[in-house]
Amino acid sequence: MADAAGAGTVLITGTTSGVGLNAAKALADRGWFVVTANRDPVRAAAAAESLGIPSSQLSHLRIDLGDLDSVRVGVETLVASLGRPLDALVINAAVYKPRLKEPERSPQGYEISMATNHLGHFLLIQLLLPDLQRSSHPSRRLVVLGTVTANSKELGGKIPIPAPADLGDLAGFKAGFKAPIAMANGKPFKPGKAYKDSKLCNMITTQELHRRLHASTGLVFSSLYPGCVADTPLFRNAPKAFQKIFPWFQKNITGGYVSQALAGERVAQVVADPAFAASGVHWSWGNRQKQGGKQFSQELSDKASNPDTAQGVWAESMKLVGLA
Repeated sequence: MADAAGAGTVLITGTTSGVGLNAAKALADRGWFVVTANRDPVRAAAAAESLGIPSSQLSHLRIDLGDLDSVRVGVETLVASLGRPLDALVINAAVYKPRLKEPERSPQGYEISMATNHLGHFLLIQLLLPDLQRSSHPSRRLVVLGTVTANSKELGGKIPIPAPADLGDLAGFKAGFKAPIAMANGKPFKPGKAYKDSKLCNMITTQELHRRLHASTGLVFSSLYPGCVADTPLFRNAPKAFQKIFPWFQKNITGGYVSQALAGERVAQVVADPAFAASGVHWSWGNRQKQGGKQFSQELSDKASNPDTAQGVWAESMKLVGLA
């Protein structure tokens, strides 16, 4: 529960490694109680122990975000067992499988990147919104990890390899998003673009949540790009040469690299610090590599911020997760 120091309870998806694990550490260091949501709670507990996070500040929940049934069961378990208000939610977990030749499918038949990164999280958000609204904590926030590669207002989002993030007219969603369909726009499968599109949906969802609910609930909805965590396990399915060259390139050429620890600290700031209390903001940092880099509100592309697109993504996602 929230205490005199302002600590609350946060659920973070994807904490077995990388940014999510380090965000859990940074928030626990602030006194927060952290619920981890992962496919493997035993692995999550071991990862937390490796960073010295006290077990008394942790609860581990089994959720496979690529399986909508698992999300529903996980939420039921959480609500029945938590015994404290849920004050914040961090949408972090993601899969990136750029070497797939054919789409991998979720148990519901959806392409796995979109199923895990967007649809599973979309359902999780919808099911946990009532709990967040009941919180009385001053930092009632829903925070989403975005990516530069899905925002064409930044250089990384303009790179046309394999193709820029673009949901088109949502033809794939509207047609049911099952085989042979594997892309939101209904066009041929491109695994790297599937990841970008799913992250674009994450940022679109954040903006739509802000438009629909901030004024009436007081909840703060925001996203962030903490910098390029080029050595995160997110890239474990990329070619080995890429895994070696990419961190060097981000450190020495672009200057965009940040460590997993610094990225985790920035997530914790967006969750807990008063300076990040504005809703509808996509946070970035002026000097991404440095600990003292100053945050700012990064402009999002029209694809990420257009209300008509957002309403379409919301409506189709509600159908795909079985809520409409």
